[in-house]
Amino acid sequence: MQALECFDGQQSTLELRSELVRITGEIQVGEIEKHLYDALDEAGFLENDRYRELKRKREREFAAEPEREAAFAGSAYPEDRSSLSALLGRRIGEVTGDSRTIAIAAPHASPDGGWDTYRAAYQALPSREEALEKTFIILGTSHYGAPERFGLTRKQFISPFGAAQTNTGFVDELEGKAAGAIRMEDYCHAVEHSIEFQVVFLQHLYGPGVRILPILCGPFVNSIYGPGMPEDTDDVARFFDALGSIASREASKLFWVLGVDMAHMGRRYGDPLRATANMGEMMAIEQRDRARIDRLEAGDIKAYWDLVKEGHDDLKWCGSAPFYTFLKTMPDARGELLKYQHWQIDPQSVVTFGAMRFTKDGAP
Repeated sequence: MQALECFDGQQSTLELRSELVRITGEIQVGEIEKHLYDALDEAGFLENDRYRELKRKREREFAAEPEREAAFAGSAYPEDRSSLSALLGRRIGEVTGDSRTIAIAAPHASPDGGWDTYRAAYQALPSREEALEKTFIILGTSHYGAPERFGLTRKQFISPFGAAQTNTGFVDELEGKAAGAIRMEDYCHAVEHSIEFQVVFLQHLYGPGVRILPILCGPFVNSIYGPGMPEDTDDVARFFDALGSIASREASKLFWVLGVDMAHMGRRYGDPLRATANMGEMMAIEQRDRARIDRLEAGDIKAYWDLVKEGHDDLKWCGSAPFYTFLKTMPDARGELLKYQHWQIDPQSVVTFGAMRFTKDGAP
């Protein structure tokens, strides 16, 4: 492990060699150094020509594939269909059939870290009968995507339940109107969990062939670190206009699902704080979370974003862009917090997330 830390782009081969001498107690470490370098190079772990070629090759392969295969089946959730169905039946149950709900916000954390919150969000959705012929617009956090960009794909999303159908007509419309803000067949979809988890839950509730529009939202860095709002970037504004046009025209045929987590605090995320769930400094973090949630509930997009911009989003809300995109597209939406949770992701770090439902103009 100590030797791997030498591959940080800052240290020299001499420093690596010195570390290997220290670890092994041997003076002649040339062969060990070469073997370590060759192994990392072959696997594509070094930022060099080999890595760039492997990256281009995998991106080309993903673009050519007709389907987006499940990346987390067998790890984050069961890959066996019957086992998955039984698990979700116990943990999520069925929807309550609330016809007022136009959107939910659910976590994208590992399901084992937030079953209560997932359940609160997904049970707030309308009935299966109301979902027929609807498209679920899934706004997911793009953890690896480019700032001020939205990742789209035309691929079906495969899970143990079957193939969710991507609404390619909407994809075509967005690409035609806002190409500058879009990364088509974005490779981030291949490795991103924020949409995959939502697809699995939707399939459990509404059937394998549920229709979706999967959108990965990159961070709005220009606004977080500069003046103004996200739409002050022209390409982002065009995307908001294009998605807003779909939302206005197809309102009765859409549901919205936001795959979002909130604060990320502690050593894992580069903070000096050793974060402990529901204790100490995390209680102050919760108050700041809840201030943002209050603004989301009220549909006050400017006040919400002003809070995000404070400290350049030092809370590290990875769901900030999907929330903003939704409110910008659906300005009449009003929210309700259903569940809020701290998750101790490791002994020194905490992730917060919540379940929310949204109605139009706060319909009771």
